[in-house]
Amino acid sequence: MMRGYLFAAIAVLIWSGFILVSRFGGIGPLLPADVIAIRYFTCSVLVLPVWLFFFRFNLLNPKLITAALIGGLGYALCAFQGFQTAPASHAAILLPGMLPLIISLISYFSGAEAFTPIKWLGITLISSGIFCLFWFEILTSDGVQGGQLWFVGAAFCWAIFSVLIKRWQISPWQATVSLSVVTAVVYLPFYAVSMSKNISLDHWQHIALQSVYQGFLATIVQMLCYVQAVRRIGPANMGSMMALVPLLAGFSAVALYDEPLGIPLLVCLLLVSCGVWIANIQRNGHKEKRAGHSSLRSAQAHDQAGP
Repeated sequence: MMRGYLFAAIAVLIWSGFILVSRFGGIGPLLPADVIAIRYFTCSVLVLPVWLFFFRFNLLNPKLITAALIGGLGYALCAFQGFQTAPASHAAILLPGMLPLIISLISYFSGAEAFTPIKWLGITLISSGIFCLFWFEILTSDGVQGGQLWFVGAAFCWAIFSVLIKRWQISPWQATVSLSVVTAVVYLPFYAVSMSKNISLDHWQHIALQSVYQGFLATIVQMLCYVQAVRRIGPANMGSMMALVPLLAGFSAVALYDEPLGIPLLVCLLLVSCGVWIANIQRNGHKEKRAGHSSLRSAQAHDQAGP
């Protein structure tokens, strides 16, 4: 049990760090296109030898390609564009908050799950936190900025990816390899030929940081730790642990990047964190409306596995 919580803590810290490191890449000399290229080039180089010599499967499977393009290319294009223009504290609210919200709504409206009152409370708190963030942005600026909307798009892509890997019974290893390799094969040629870039030896520290964190920790180590934690302590306990991500990433962003911490932001962080925690509380009397749709409900155990 203790090992399970250790794996969970590592996954939470890496997920939180991903938000901070990605924002650092967004405000640094590297362009979003550069960070995406670094992320998937590094990860594909690391996983390809393991796939080639030990755990091979058909990478040309249409289902794997479809899921990878949504969770890899779609997510990355949205997320890293957002990190260039929006504060990391906003990402700490929208990314961990929108993921369980979207998955839950898909599950509910498809008839896969009947929500308990405690589940509705969690969903309401998450929705309130996100609504408050956009409302405060409208009141205090010229309107909702593009960066926040990019984060919503990223969360939607990852939520759909989460549903697909469960519905199509894609294993974590298959998901990790296909997401990395398919995205690299599709994206890197376009990046090399026609996209603006700012990679040079002068920025080697930034390149090294993004390579290690994006290509290794956030994609490989975090996924392995998350899966181990789910197996040892269960998806509900792991989901509750992920409620720490908004608080850890949000307060760290304020400290590291001198982002303003006002009452509105604090309220949003607390609402989303509490909502994620409450939404993952299980009740023994909770039953699915349709057993045939269990894949959607099971996807909720993986919707917060991180990027």
